[in-house]
Amino acid sequence: MPEILLHYIWQREIFRSFPQFTTDGRHLEVLSVGIHNTDAGPDFSSVHLRVTQPNTQPAGQTIDWIGNVEIHVHSSDWFKHRHHLDPAYDNIILHIVRDADKTIYNSKGEPIPQCVLQYPTDQDYLSRLIADAHLMDSAYLTHRCAKLLLKDPSLITIGWKQTMLTRRLTCKTHSINRLLNITTNSWEEAFYISLAHYFGFHTNGIPFEQLAINTPLSYLRKHRDNLFQLTAILMGQSGLLDTNDPNEPLSKEYNFLKTKFALTPIQPSMWKMGRIHPQNAPKTRIRQFAQMLHQSEFLFSKLLDNNDLDSLRTLFSVPGMGRDSVDILIINVAVPFKYAYGQKQEALQLLSSIPAENNRIIRQWRELGQVVTSAADSQALIHLYQTCCQAGQCLNCDVAYQIFIQFPEK
Repeated sequence: MPEILLHYIWQREIFRSFPQFTTDGRHLEVLSVGIHNTDAGPDFSSVHLRVTQPNTQPAGQTIDWIGNVEIHVHSSDWFKHRHHLDPAYDNIILHIVRDADKTIYNSKGEPIPQCVLQYPTDQDYLSRLIADAHLMDSAYLTHRCAKLLLKDPSLITIGWKQTMLTRRLTCKTHSINRLLNITTNSWEEAFYISLAHYFGFHTNGIPFEQLAINTPLSYLRKHRDNLFQLTAILMGQSGLLDTNDPNEPLSKEYNFLKTKFALTPIQPSMWKMGRIHPQNAPKTRIRQFAQMLHQSEFLFSKLLDNNDLDSLRTLFSVPGMGRDSVDILIINVAVPFKYAYGQKQEALQLLSSIPAENNRIIRQWRELGQVVTSAADSQALIHLYQTCCQAGQCLNCDVAYQIFIQFPEK
């Protein structure tokens, strides 16, 4: 489902014949859907809700909520868009989703109420809605694109890939700027938080990022020369350390340092443990992260002074981490920070020298005949897939536009 369809259903109040509830059981009466925001910031402002509180005396007591609403298909999109770091989203009164797959928080760490929006699911009716909203069926159009790309892969031009790569790095720059806002413009601190996020890779990026936010880099620097203490702080802050176990050597050290710095660990429930390869287990990655901080101080400054790929691989390598994992850190952290800091040409040259990623998205592009040789290629195609194909934004895609102009359906 395209996110824009959820916007349309909310804005046109097509949900009215269905009861709406928060995910924790509170009944919602929508008095006003608010004003649609087409600029940066929350999707709808001045929303007015009347909420029936469960288990209250007298029964059925209500309270009015007035504020902003954000809409996503999945709750986890909140974190993908880094809204949990942006104070502009602290006044969200409700997160509307189709799939509530995660609990979400604002930049203050406060949970935000969510509603799985209920609306007519009859396919014929939804098709008419899509037509009324001047939307396009992304699955159908993507299928058409795929068939024609198989015949002529050159429809995705070098110029369009360069545009996609620039847009991706610009989006990452915006994300870095949000990190700078919460770190009082500290590039080292922002880099440390972003590096932590990608140490969690796809599965545990959010808890790793929150671990770094809860554990200021300045505290870690005071004990950088002692790997045992670094590991104790990070392991304890992850919430995965049994601090009451007298046989756990890290526990006593963490309890001392926790008191010294007035630290607050994150909730251990944030971590995903199931179906994870042992080398990607949270405790393993946390130990590797501690090792990286131990072996190199001022990582961001060293990054700026270095444009050689082999040297950067050495800088970001720790025991137990393979070459591909190190390259992922360079692609997703080192390169965007160079680009955001103004070293744009150096960032682009680095991407061109790194082999292309080998993930599900890139394998799909290769099946459609795309030649993907470098990380510059793979990053461009990942951005094209995520922002156009997956999001159903075919009208914003030069490739789709050319296909429909050159090969109109007969």
